[in-house]
Order: sequence, then C-alpha cells, then structure tokens
Amino acid sequence: MPNHFHLLIKQNMDGGISKFLSNFQNSYTRYFNTRHQRDGTLFLNQFKAVRIETDEQLIHVSRYIHLNPYASHVIKDIDRLEYYRWSSFSEYISKGDGFVNKSLLLGFFKNAESYKTFVFDQADYQRTLKEIEHLALE
Repeated sequence: MPNHFHLLIKQNMDGGISKFLSNFQNSYTRYFNTRHQRDGTLFLNQFKAVRIETDEQLIHVSRYIHLNPYASHVIKDIDRLEYYRWSSFSEYISKGDGFVNKSLLLGFFKNAESYKTFVFDQADYQRTLKEIEHLALE
C-alpha cells in the first residue's frame, strides 16, 4: 500500500510484537534516511494492533489484508493480486516455501486453491465497502 502496511504476526512472548515493530521502524528509518541523506521520522503514528481472538477472525483478517490492494484500487484486476509484489498472497497460494509460515492459516483450508477461492469470493464486496467507508459516521 502506498501509505501503510499490514502485518499478520503471532506473538510468542509478552511485548514481542511491540519490540519487533519498534526495531523494524527504527531500522527502516535509519536505512531510509541514510540512503536519501535526510533526517527525521518516517512514520506518523505508532502502529495499531488488533488482537485475534478466534480462528474465524484469523482467516477473515488474512482475507482483508490480502484484498487490501484490490479494494483500494492499487491493483485494478483481482487476477493480478497474486502478482502484486508487496503482498504475501502469492506465497500463500504457491507450493514453495518462502518467508511466510503459512501452515497455521492454510491448515483451515483443504489446499492453497481453496484459500484463494475464499479470498477472491469477497473481493468485490470488500472493494464496495472501501469505496463507501467515508460515508460512515464516527
């Protein structure tokens, strides 16, 4: 995404996610500032976290994250989602092993193709919700 990113990560120790994201943001800021000969912060806010309470919530959050580039019109055609380089979706639907530990999530599905079907099934609905979200009252 042009102005934010999503991570679906499992915490193995108290404060682990906060420490990881702090290290990530600090390291990336130092790298970026050195590379572009600049100073200052890159990230406007501290990260937001949502605790996943159920298996059902886990699979729906993963679908939301994977559909985000399509729902936000970063990619125009849903069939291009698996080629979007800034997403782990292609790893989830491929047979090979990569950076992502996909066994937990894919364990809820018959195979990677059924996960892909699950994600694609709500693509247009999620895009519609994204288009009207500015109409919601806070």
